Amino acid sequence: MNFHPALVATLLAVPVLFGCGTSPKATFYSLTSSNPPDTSQPAAPYRIAIGPVMVPELVDRPQMVLRIGANKVMIAEYARWAEPLKSEIPRVIAANLTLLIGGAQVSTYPQNTNADADCQVFIDLQRFDSTLGDAATLDVLWTVRLAGSGKLRGGRSAVREAAGLDGYDALVAAHARALAAVSHDIAQAIDSLRTAR
Repeated sequence: MNFHPALVATLLAVPVLFGCGTSPKATFYSLTSSNPPDTSQPAAPYRIAIGPVMVPELVDRPQMVLRIGANKVMIAEYARWAEPLKSEIPRVIAANLTLLIGGAQVSTYPQNTNADADCQVFIDLQRFDSTLGDAATLDVLWTVRLAGSGKLRGGRSAVREAAGLDGYDALVAAHARALAAVSHDIAQAIDSLRTAR
């Protein structure tokens, strides 16, 4: 049986065409605390609950949202957060506060109960900008409330961390550093409220 050369060429080209049509794989990124928790340090009896945490709807999605102009963003379909920012942000701030406030027991809301917390931290993320090759920018309103006394202290942390030209890894690291700066501001407010009792 003889095959026409054009038919053979077509049959050989079909797998190549389908192979070129595969989508790129998504890469998943996770925010980390500034340092790993020191598990050798005994936990203080002081309990802090983080949350609720409000996140802008624009960035409340699995994909990273990149700022590419004053009024323009791009959804990076294949650069994704490993977990929702509403979970990642309080987890990172809790880990940072554990280090900054002498091993305090810090939990996140609503995953852990805050009924017995000595202090609660409310977070309203106003801005979470990611500019690839440039910077991570956060604007965070936060409120610290002491249980019992009901004393409150509010603040605003506006942080811009350079990301450099190393792609998404550098951008995520810049967001982690920015959250560390926010955590430092919150820790100072907690300490000042505690000492003012």
